[in-house]
Amino acid sequence: MPYVTTRDGTRLYYEAAGRGTPLVFVHEFSGDYRSWEAQLRYFSRRYRCVAFNARGYPPSDVPKAAAKYSQNIVVDDIADLIKQLTLGKSHVVGCSMGAASALNFGVRHTARARSITSVGAGAGSHPQLRKAFLLGAEANARRFETLGMPRAARAASIAAGRVTQSLKDPRGYAEFQRYNEEHSATGLANTQRGVQAKRPTIYQLGPKLKKARLPLFIIAGDEDDNCVEPGVFLKQTCPNARLWICPGTGHTVNTEEPALFNLMLSEFLQQVDAGRWRPRDPRSVLLKR
Repeated sequence: MPYVTTRDGTRLYYEAAGRGTPLVFVHEFSGDYRSWEAQLRYFSRRYRCVAFNARGYPPSDVPKAAAKYSQNIVVDDIADLIKQLTLGKSHVVGCSMGAASALNFGVRHTARARSITSVGAGAGSHPQLRKAFLLGAEANARRFETLGMPRAARAASIAAGRVTQSLKDPRGYAEFQRYNEEHSATGLANTQRGVQAKRPTIYQLGPKLKKARLPLFIIAGDEDDNCVEPGVFLKQTCPNARLWICPGTGHTVNTEEPALFNLMLSEFLQQVDAGRWRPRDPRSVLLKR
């Protein structure tokens, strides 16, 4: 099985496909590298695609120490993967938790990024929802520790952002549930506490992304209430960002509407690679911020 070893000795499992410009996929909290299968099949025709499991997600290592999990650590894991696989400057695409990591990667490792694509970022960012998000993260961590997997996954009620996929694509939603039940309770608990609960909010990160000046593609489903407003904020804050709101869609646009997602991401990547991407023309801005 293919692994890379991070700077602290943690091994990360990855799968790669295709040849060409490197394209790295970073998964969400409840998913893993398999969540990107529809993208690996499509983009590996033209790109060197890499999807990996974050620390805490078997077959990657599952460190038991809580200190081994933080936003900075998992961001550096992306950099270590790119370095060890000699990918060079890479497009980085992340979903949800992975989107937060991808955005932070753009800030911390700007020189290694060709572009950043963020799918469904923003949970826990809204000031009115912040307290409930933090309480929920700790409750989730305790549930994982108490019940273990897969009981903890089955005991959780369906999240609001997953409802649309469960209705329009029951087979896809069942696959998502099956993958989630296979995860490590220890890894998920540590990730909730060390990464999810302590990462900066989108509103804190926006000004730093503006300074990075990287090509940014912000994606959200229009029925993913946690992420639409943060997406609009990033678009308004970062002149280098473009925003796509996918209609009738929830949290994980790449699995819920893979054909549309692949089309829109492909258009963005091609413009960046062709040197045709450009920041927003300031003449189009009506309200100066």
